[in-house]
Amino acid sequence: MKNNQPNIDGFVPRRVRSQLGELHTKQPSARTEIKDRPLHSGDGANQSVGVSRQNQAIGRSDIDESLREIDSISTTGQATRNGRQRSNKPLKRRSPVKRALKWLGILILLAGLIMGGYVATKFLSAGSSIFKGSVFDIIKNQPLKQDSNGRSNFLILGTSEDDPGHGGAWLTDSMMILSIDQTNKNAYMFSIPRDLYVQYGMACNSGYSGKINEYFNCVNDDYSNPAAEQQRLTQTQAFAGKIFGLDIQYGIHVNNTVIKQAVDAVGGIDVDIEGSNGDPGVLDRNFDWRCNYKCYLVKYTNGVHHLDGEHALFLSMARGDVAPTYGLSNSNFDREKNQQKIILALKQKAMTTGTLTNIGKVTSLIDSLGNNLRTNVQTSEIRTLAGLASDIKPADIHLISFEDANNSVVKTGNYNGQSIVMPSAGMYDYSDIQAFVDKSLSTNPVVREGAKIVVLNGSGVAGAAQTIADKLTSKQFVVSTVANAPEAKYSDIEVYTVDATKTDTLTAIKNLYPNATIKTSSPPLAVASGTSFVIVVGSANQ
Repeated sequence: MKNNQPNIDGFVPRRVRSQLGELHTKQPSARTEIKDRPLHSGDGANQSVGVSRQNQAIGRSDIDESLREIDSISTTGQATRNGRQRSNKPLKRRSPVKRALKWLGILILLAGLIMGGYVATKFLSAGSSIFKGSVFDIIKNQPLKQDSNGRSNFLILGTSEDDPGHGGAWLTDSMMILSIDQTNKNAYMFSIPRDLYVQYGMACNSGYSGKINEYFNCVNDDYSNPAAEQQRLTQTQAFAGKIFGLDIQYGIHVNNTVIKQAVDAVGGIDVDIEGSNGDPGVLDRNFDWRCNYKCYLVKYTNGVHHLDGEHALFLSMARGDVAPTYGLSNSNFDREKNQQKIILALKQKAMTTGTLTNIGKVTSLIDSLGNNLRTNVQTSEIRTLAGLASDIKPADIHLISFEDANNSVVKTGNYNGQSIVMPSAGMYDYSDIQAFVDKSLSTNPVVREGAKIVVLNGSGVAGAAQTIADKLTSKQFVVSTVANAPEAKYSDIEVYTVDATKTDTLTAIKNLYPNATIKTSSPPLAVASGTSFVIVVGSANQ
């Protein structure tokens, strides 16, 4: 039998009972006597091991020299072993706490990258269905489009197609306009009365005229086509803009689910409930059939209440049209005010630090918007819009109401057997509404005061008053009447102050006509109620 002895790179394993260092031969050698081996010294002489050399004893100087060599090695801090340099300094052991913190930091960074990637994936998935343009344009910071007054205007439409069994699900029962000033960091919001009676300019279900909430659905009924959705938005923007005298650059379409899921995603919102006409709160039982009338989905006392998504949704829909009810006597106007409060509360909660740093809330918001919101806002404009949402303070967000007891530009009525909202100026006459919107959104104090000015010609020269009136109008003053003054002697420009509360307008008139004579006496001619100033053009303007 062949004995295969392993070998490694030419080395032969030693035999059994062999000695380490023994020469390997085929035949064991006989035990030999150990002889002295010579030690070769540095002086050329040979000396046997263990035998002292003659005249070569180790002296004190030899010992001192050796010690000095050791000290030298210690001082330089270097020694060699197997060709490596070693430091003479003591090794510092890393603290277990520091090691733990290091690994904790690595784990947190890794978790952050994973979560950031998850949110990014969510956004990329949702963004393609929400915004126009490539989702990768999110890295851009493109300014929003502006009108001639430097404002960016959004039409926000709400439908109920996601509510099973809801009649008229594609009617835009919630309609708002949001106007943002990117430079001055302010925003104005007003609701469009859903029952405002308008002329469509095309045939719709109710004919060529009807309530404005039907227009969006009248454009087309191709609800599964994204291009058709964009057409509905763009056309409705232009239609609403023509009525309210605005250039509306953007459209946003949401359904009921957005309100419910968005409110739940931020952990609920706080809304200040106010019953109308002195009522102790709000009650609307229109939705309680959902719980077989064993609950109250809209029942609140006056004051701040914390609402979850479901209750915020039903409050946004409540208008007191089913008895028993109270606190909603103004019907749609009360509902619109509550909708504005809910939107503002949602914005404020969403911008809090706790919400934006909570990964669950962020992804829930993205999911809600991705499934239930459509807009023509460009992806490259999102960062600008998000920045404005953060920069605009709650105190700089203003709510506008058309139903103002002191200056209402709309009124309710009955037309063809149905309850409608119409302009106070008359059916289809939107001039007062447009003036009110322009006044409310303007940063010009003269426009905001809207003081009415009567210009009288006391110069005897035809057209002199009209020239002054045209100049005032070009400066955005409101000239209500141009007429002749009674015959008398007048100075160059006389300004009669009828309403002393319009201080900004009076200051602007003084700046425009620094040599004008300002009077607090009655004007030379009786003027209509609501007039603030009377300007008489005198002889020097002949």
